Amino acid sequence: MTPPDNSPHRFASGWKRNYYGKGDVIVYRLNRNAATGPAPFFGANVLLLIYGDAFWPTYTTGDNAGLVATDSMKNFVQRETANFPGSHLEEFCQFLATKFLDTYPHAAGAQITATEIPYGAVGESSYAPAGPDRAYSRLEIAREGGANGTVEIRSGIRGFRLLRLGGSAFFGFIRDQYTTLPDIQDRPLHMWLDLEWSYTSDADALNNGVVTAAVRAIVKEIFCGFESGSIQQIIYQIGARVLEQIPAVAQIDLEANNRTWDAVAGNAASIGIYTDARPPYGCLGLSLKR
Repeated sequence: MTPPDNSPHRFASGWKRNYYGKGDVIVYRLNRNAATGPAPFFGANVLLLIYGDAFWPTYTTGDNAGLVATDSMKNFVQRETANFPGSHLEEFCQFLATKFLDTYPHAAGAQITATEIPYGAVGESSYAPAGPDRAYSRLEIAREGGANGTVEIRSGIRGFRLLRLGGSAFFGFIRDQYTTLPDIQDRPLHMWLDLEWSYTSDADALNNGVVTAAVRAIVKEIFCGFESGSIQQIIYQIGARVLEQIPAVAQIDLEANNRTWDAVAGNAASIGIYTDARPPYGCLGLSLKR
């Protein structure tokens, strides 16, 4: 439930014999002349991975003649961010991936994941960290007949932490010798949520952040306003609303954790004292598509 992990990476274009790159490339772009150019603040954590037969000798013989050093990849991301005219992750990934393959024509393909480092305005020319949820985009392009073609572009938001004081129930489930949980008609609910979605077309993905903003709004609207009988019902309502209201989304994948706090003392109907939940947590997933 955190932005991109260290598990083995997958490529939409299929299995790769070898790949390498640079991760945790942090870049902040500050535009101190807000009257012109892009947004005043843009921050991202970038993972750049590349693949191709040209890099195979490094693995087999240690010959680095065709290798782009990962330190050079870090410098590429940070310096080229100054030339990126936009302020949104999907366009940022496309800009970097296209520029990289144009710069290094012996690379067969590149995958870039950019996760926002969110800061919100707290005054004129003043910002503070926002979140904890963070939007991200992942894009892969590969050479096809001498030209660059988009293989995959997906977007998502990881790390929602959502608390509702009431309006959530959980009862009527199977009761047997393993059941200790009581029926709950009205509970305070603490839920974590990650979402990822694909687009109906590559053009729909380049939307200047409109889709991500709309998804964020739907998550908050449903969680705050929908009285639920389960977390499963909440994430279904979110996913269904996204497909209903955002035609650009082709498929949405959701995963929620039940992180409801443990009661310590007090009256649960009024003032209660709670602590973080014990380590075991409920994990609930859903995938919806058109």
